[in-house]
Amino acid sequence: MSSGGFASQNGAGGSHANGPLQNPVGVFPCNQRFMAPPQPGFINTLPSKGPPPAGPSLYSSSSRPQPSPVGTLNHSSYSQHPQQPINHSSYSQHPQQPINHSSYSQHPQQPVWSHAGSHVSPVPPVMHRSGTSAPPVLLNTVQPRAPSVNTAALTAPPALNVMAPPQTFGPPLPPPAVGPPLPPPPAAVRGTPPPAHSDGVFPALPGQMQRPLASSYPSLQPVYQNVSGMQTQMQMQTQLYPQLSPSLASLSLQSQPPEALRVINLLQERSLLPAGSVPPPVPCLPQDLQKLSCSPEVFRCTLTSIPQTQSLLNKAKLPLGLLLHPFKDLSQLPVVTSSNIVRCRSCRTYINPFVTFLDARRWKCNLCHRVNDVPEEFMYNPVSRLYGAPHKRPEVQNATIEFIAPSEYMLRPPQPAVYLFILDVSHNAVETGYLDVFCQTLLESLDSLPGDTRTKIGFITFDSTIHFYNLQEGLSQPQMLIVSDIDDVFLPTPDSLLVNLSESKELVQDLLASLPQMFGQTMETQSALGPALQAAFKLLSPTGGRMSVFQTQLPTIGIGALKPREEPSHRANAKCGLCLWKLTIDLSSPPEGCISRYSAGSVYFYPSYHKQHSPPQTERLQKDLKRYLTRKIGFEAVMRIRCTKGLSIHTFHGNFFVRSTDLLSLANVNPDAGFAVQMSIEENLLDLQTVSFQAALLYTSSKGERRIRVHTLCLPVVTSLSDIFAGADVQAITALLASMAVDRCVTASLSDARDSLINAAIDTLASYRSSVLTVPQPGLLTPACLRLLPLYILALLKHKAFRTSGGRLDERVFAMFQLKQQPLAFLLMMVHPGLYRVDQLTDEGALNINDRMIPQPRALQLSVEKLSRDAAFLMDCGTVMYLWVGRNCSPVFLTQVLGADSYADVPLNMIQLPELDTAQSSRLRAFVDWLRERRPFHAVLHVIRDESPLKTEFMQNMIEDLSESALSYYEFLLHLQQQISK
Repeated sequence: MSSGGFASQNGAGGSHANGPLQNPVGVFPCNQRFMAPPQPGFINTLPSKGPPPAGPSLYSSSSRPQPSPVGTLNHSSYSQHPQQPINHSSYSQHPQQPINHSSYSQHPQQPVWSHAGSHVSPVPPVMHRSGTSAPPVLLNTVQPRAPSVNTAALTAPPALNVMAPPQTFGPPLPPPAVGPPLPPPPAAVRGTPPPAHSDGVFPALPGQMQRPLASSYPSLQPVYQNVSGMQTQMQMQTQLYPQLSPSLASLSLQSQPPEALRVINLLQERSLLPAGSVPPPVPCLPQDLQKLSCSPEVFRCTLTSIPQTQSLLNKAKLPLGLLLHPFKDLSQLPVVTSSNIVRCRSCRTYINPFVTFLDARRWKCNLCHRVNDVPEEFMYNPVSRLYGAPHKRPEVQNATIEFIAPSEYMLRPPQPAVYLFILDVSHNAVETGYLDVFCQTLLESLDSLPGDTRTKIGFITFDSTIHFYNLQEGLSQPQMLIVSDIDDVFLPTPDSLLVNLSESKELVQDLLASLPQMFGQTMETQSALGPALQAAFKLLSPTGGRMSVFQTQLPTIGIGALKPREEPSHRANAKCGLCLWKLTIDLSSPPEGCISRYSAGSVYFYPSYHKQHSPPQTERLQKDLKRYLTRKIGFEAVMRIRCTKGLSIHTFHGNFFVRSTDLLSLANVNPDAGFAVQMSIEENLLDLQTVSFQAALLYTSSKGERRIRVHTLCLPVVTSLSDIFAGADVQAITALLASMAVDRCVTASLSDARDSLINAAIDTLASYRSSVLTVPQPGLLTPACLRLLPLYILALLKHKAFRTSGGRLDERVFAMFQLKQQPLAFLLMMVHPGLYRVDQLTDEGALNINDRMIPQPRALQLSVEKLSRDAAFLMDCGTVMYLWVGRNCSPVFLTQVLGADSYADVPLNMIQLPELDTAQSSRLRAFVDWLRERRPFHAVLHVIRDESPLKTEFMQNMIEDLSESALSYYEFLLHLQQQISK
């Protein structure tokens, strides 16, 4: 795989030799250099292609004819909604000062993140058309006419069940001998499924019809031949649901109920939260296509009904974008082995459930509409073991599928899994005690590292010098090799620093057991992180791999040495993925966060970490590190996103390196990473009833296999604003707005990002009121599907990433990292916590999972008025949980759940629920464990009382209440109403 740029410069810094250390490892100072000439760095620039973004006033508003591109600032976009103060200073000032748009037209990879005027870091890649701006966004009360729908033109396979169990499909059987076609089977046996097999292929599913051979293949699929019957059902649905336009009702063979468009006055209705999780909207597609639709946990769109034109999208003032979780851990994933992966000859789309088979020998691409031939070997169906039914193959029956890639998908043989750990061993690092936790956790996880017999591992430690470790098989003990010349780093023994884990396992175990003691008495306070990263890059360049950096202080010497807010000096390379573990230090200054961003890595942050003084942080580090070491991983990955002709990608959000307008380079890919994509409509979708999006992830597994995971999403095209609003996904919209606001924070200012979030809510509700509602009504009105949008916007404004007061800068920056890299489900946990009453848990309505009853208490509003001193409440904030115990809580709960005789006996620093043999204890622990199991990171539990120091943090998450720096929910609604009424 080709790599992204990695530019480096020699920085100033003196050399320093370590004094003798008391350790069992042989120490060899290195005076000779074995170093190849340095390769010149290069940086990939983003081609200037792609239309301007569509959507709400986060980056545009109806009051200006030429809005600024994404990533730029034009304060005039807020002129239609002046933020007048409502008993609060956060809405009082809105200077009207434009930014020079030309500075973003070429998309150079320039650092633009500024803090205190001296240190800046690069921002994530941003894509938009060079030198162009978004079209005007205008409010219009005239709705376009809905054209009639030709349902026979819908491109889809026949209605078949999705094959659930994960299997591997072997190579197809040879086709039958050439001869006259066989006659179709008798009608009595035509629908009989074939018997199950045990040779590694799926058995036929009950109810699947066995199609005769190609000579009798119909010109259209049977599910779409009965057009008259479908039209009758469409007419009935239009009569039953008058709120839906004819275009949406015609597509809705199993339509969304009119609940999505029920008008809600937010100033009158308070109970808006559902009892459980918020369900994603179901696209209004025919029932057979809905069965084949991609899981919303993996692939979803902010609008489940796509506007026919860009102007229609602009009127809706809703963002159009995709949320992806492409490498998610899946319990059911069909895997196909084939020497010929069927793809469109024109746009290279992978064959999927939403293509159209014109006959048994031809299929029509659902993205570019080209007609392609069906390869001969694709005629064999490994499911039914019949020949001549390509539409029943697993590739055409599953919206998510994985292929074992043949050799043409490889630029070189698959490389082994390589893990390199770079550890801070300065005095400050040793004092925190993190080395003990790291070494112990890695020792316990060595056998669980993803990989095979070729897996390699290596270690680098650093303080003012760089320490390498020779772990070559045959040595009696590890050898430490010290390089003190940090201005020109070299590898002392390149062939023995990355070793085969299975062959050198005992030496690795010896090193991990001795590392904490080796540096236990060090007084070295300097940190040469930059040279250590240079050495790691040289070590991993030939093969690629994952480097994990543990750091406890700012780098102070060598390349990358920092004074506050200094400009970073190097970028990531597309072969090596960097995951950064930061303990106790300022996260806003170091450049490594940018390296992990461009190399598809991750950032972990543990403020004020100390093994003895902060047990909750120690517990969290242990759990997070365990998950990190043992989770699935893909190497040398690239991801391409394709869409139907007429749509285009505008901006990517997440951790990656952009290779082209639709191709992302991911040095590593992990199942906990999410991505967001802003889309726009380049050409009117006049002749289309549906559009499709496809994400293809090509990666090397830890077992050395080249694999392709493909996700395909199909959505209907609509022609009216009411249809667009009916299909709005409020959670996906919130996640996309959060990523856009983080970019606005980086390129403009925090206050500008906050204003843009508020204006997004104002413009959306104003568009609904003026263009969708037919009868004027008083109040703040919204469709039921968007009833939570103002609440989620307020939650973002009070989130650590965007709040105006309180909190440290590094905590704000880490919160922004999380908003950009977390999948949708985990992001929403952090934005809008869950609040539950837990002192009266029962088994009524409980889930039964593996013979374990999981109580399901109702989610409560995040307001103090929902609390009671006579009860106990659990707040789930994603990375942390709070169990608040009221002063007058039942003594039974205190005794049977907390093991305390009275309220005063509840410890102030309690972080574990005791395992008591009582029904109440079992129910609460089961509920907490179930919540934790649903996320990839560990959530520390804090039991708090009124006197607890953590009560302030608990109360800050009461989003609906008035705070020092933000309005209450009701005041925020009044503010929105005031702005909409102007």
